[in-house]
Amino acid sequence: MKHIIIASIAAGCLMAQGPDYKTLSGTARTIQNAVKNNVIKSADKMPAEFYSFQPTDAVRTFGQLVGHIADANNNFCSGAAGEANPAPGIEKSKTTKADLTAALKAAFDYCDKVYSGLTDAQAVEIIKFRNQERNKLSLLTFNSFHSNLHYGNIVTYMRLKNLVPASSER
Repeated sequence: MKHIIIASIAAGCLMAQGPDYKTLSGTARTIQNAVKNNVIKSADKMPAEFYSFQPTDAVRTFGQLVGHIADANNNFCSGAAGEANPAPGIEKSKTTKADLTAALKAAFDYCDKVYSGLTDAQAVEIIKFRNQERNKLSLLTFNSFHSNLHYGNIVTYMRLKNLVPASSER
């Protein structure tokens, strides 16, 4: 888990604007915001007709990928908050760009509340998630790591459609 935290922090350092690296909770928020901005901007930029694009039969469509990120955000952030998942099953139930981007934004908004409410004292509190004990920060760090991992997929899908992803726009 230490390697995941270090990798996520390093990625956040490179991408974040207006960083808050003075606290553990501020670092987590900074990284999540950078990842969130790249994912949402790219999901918005991808034309609706490409949401069904699937490079091979072995991988998700672009739309399923967006739904998967939304599902994971809801799952991990609700776990860190000790709450029920607010919107499970997005990847399996939504197919249109409008529905998927709305669900993605709602999932990131939900996570924003969890991250913004996190203090350094709460970050090290031990919780149970998927039958494993861990601190809240590790779960939220994994959430950002997971979203950024799939942002890499988004970049590839966009490049295959000759589109420039958010992190490459300047």
